[in-house]
Amino acid sequence: MSARVLAIVGPTASGKTELAVGLALELGAQIVNADSMQVYRNMDRGTAKPTAQQRAQVRFHLVDVVDPQQGFSANQFAQLAREAIEQIGSQGMLPLVCGGTGLYIKALFSGLFQGPEADPDLRAELMAQEAAQRGSLHQRLAQVDPQSAERISVADSVRLVRALEVYQKTGRSISELQAEHGFGGSDFQVTMIGLDPPRDELYRRIEQRVDAMFAAGLVHEVAALLAAGLQPALPAFKAIGYRQVVAHLAGEYDLDEARRLVKRDTRRLAKRQLTWFRGQADVRWLDDPQNLDAAMAIWSGQGGAPC
Repeated sequence: MSARVLAIVGPTASGKTELAVGLALELGAQIVNADSMQVYRNMDRGTAKPTAQQRAQVRFHLVDVVDPQQGFSANQFAQLAREAIEQIGSQGMLPLVCGGTGLYIKALFSGLFQGPEADPDLRAELMAQEAAQRGSLHQRLAQVDPQSAERISVADSVRLVRALEVYQKTGRSISELQAEHGFGGSDFQVTMIGLDPPRDELYRRIEQRVDAMFAAGLVHEVAALLAAGLQPALPAFKAIGYRQVVAHLAGEYDLDEARRLVKRDTRRLAKRQLTWFRGQADVRWLDDPQNLDAAMAIWSGQGGAPC
């Protein structure tokens, strides 16, 4: 029989972890993290990892599993997440996947389009072009693949390079090739709950989270990572919060400007995440992350459908 899985998805700061912990306590579940930054060790202040109290209440998987200097792909996540789900199920408990990284969710439940192999020379050339003129990769992608350009941030150089690499190697856009892939179903029966609080409430939560990150010592954490020898060009440092602080420490702007940019870019990220998850037909939406009864009703009433 297919394993039943509950998933909590939605934009950053929408209250996913709090709802997941409440559901886990009610349902006898363990949580599988699906946030691309919470996998990194020693990157705590800017990633909103579960608190010590939450970890004492519920078992979390795939938090603090790799070092920032290590690569970690969506396919690696999917493999580890499937192993965690199998382990949780073998203990007679419910696997509860929680996170806002849409690519991770897609890799786990639908699989990913592989595409051509990486071309290091082409990637180096594209990165050099971006270094010479910031925003140039996004402009190029908008010309050849507007659909991908709409969902990939100007600052997301890793995904921009990959999309352009696929186009140059195949002559076709990555969005077109992904659509043809079809993404076959998985072995899971998934009930997916999406959080979509009112926009003013979501932005208030983002403001509070960012202020708390800085108050908790985000700048000190980034400075310590750099002092330990981590390079600013690492993909882990491209995350919102970290890249702005790296730039602040490099003297590009003051701390107030760094904080303002983190808040702005987090709001933009939340919009992209909502767009991504609204495109998934199987998501059941909640506007109140504290409405545990409504979430329980979705779980018990819908029962899950194959992704």
